[in-house]
Amino acid sequence: MLDPPRPGLHPDAARKIIDSSPGKIVYISCNPATLARDLKKFSERYNVDSLRMIDFFPNTYHVEALAFMSLR
Repeated sequence: MLDPPRPGLHPDAARKIIDSSPGKIVYISCNPATLARDLKKFSERYNVDSLRMIDFFPNTYHVEALAFMSLR
């Protein structure tokens, strides 16, 4: 399970996770833009099985994004 800060995963952290090849990854993000950037890195070895947006903060622009990935 990944829950990085707003700037997303550090490139070294993403590489170590990809290299360790966990079977499934759950990634929750408070910044959909950095989630999209990080998902592109993971796409070399992972499929995105499900992507959901959750509005925990009504009447604001903040949303949480949740991605479920599995190793190819």
